[in-house]
Amino acid sequence: MTNTEIISGLAAFLLSAVLGPVVIPVLRRIKAGQTEREDGPESHLKKTGTPTMGAFIFLIPFITVFTVVSFKEPGLLPVLFLTIGFAVVGFVDDFIKVVLKRSEGLTPAQKMALQIVVAAAYSVLCYFKAGGEFRFLIPFTTGYATLGWIGIPILAFIVIGTVNGSNFTDGVDGLEASVTAAICAFLFVVGKMYAPFASTASAVMFGALMGFLLYNVNKAKVFMGDTGSLALGGFVVAVAHILNLEFYLPFICLIYFAEVLSVIIQVSYFKITHGKRVFRMAPIHHHFELGGWSETKVVCVFTIVTMVICAFCLLFINI
Repeated sequence: MTNTEIISGLAAFLLSAVLGPVVIPVLRRIKAGQTEREDGPESHLKKTGTPTMGAFIFLIPFITVFTVVSFKEPGLLPVLFLTIGFAVVGFVDDFIKVVLKRSEGLTPAQKMALQIVVAAAYSVLCYFKAGGEFRFLIPFTTGYATLGWIGIPILAFIVIGTVNGSNFTDGVDGLEASVTAAICAFLFVVGKMYAPFASTASAVMFGALMGFLLYNVNKAKVFMGDTGSLALGGFVVAVAHILNLEFYLPFICLIYFAEVLSVIIQVSYFKITHGKRVFRMAPIHHHFELGGWSETKVVCVFTIVTMVICAFCLLFINI
């Protein structure tokens, strides 16, 4: 690691750690409390009222430190655009739910429409920035899929899939932050080999998430909310795009995709069979909880799985 990466990561960690005691009381004052699902795991009902929208604890340090150390880097804008863009979508949803006290928040159609707008705008931006073509590294090979304009909807689809997977992963104390921190570590290593800017971005986000975890591990004092989970999905895709690793995302973000697929499978099967279920509960982390796993075990196992798969992928990446 270079001095810049070490200092940047530590600065993000310290700023995040300091912001926790500042942001959490503010969220309590505005009564931005979490409302747990009545049909969810019984152990989660006691979390009702825990402050949410705590993503500012890591987003503010990330944006601040990353902008300072990468101010003249041409890749800065796309990363911030996708991270902040999805943070805004999540914030609107959180604000409606927890501040305006409208439990539904954005409707699924409204939420998806906003996601499509952000993903499409980002994909078009990347298309013109890259000179009219996309180069996606084909997993476990040294070859690339070089695409023209057709890469715009493909990238947008990848963005939306990853972001929603990240969103569904946020349902257990510390799970989303821990899994994403492991992904950031992977992106940091790949960035060190091929794109220093990507490694710097990953180091800063890793540090910021470590600071946030001081308040988010079981028993959590604050939740990140959709503001954070959507933003993290956007960040992961943006850095993966810098490294041409878009097609690797289903592997390195396996937990994200397992979470979103479990919901799709559960809902589809429920409708087809008129009430039967594949999982005890979806997203899949609840399936394991209802099977007897503690929240801590879920976080540990899902994070380890992410680390092992990322390590395996490193054996094949040759950008």
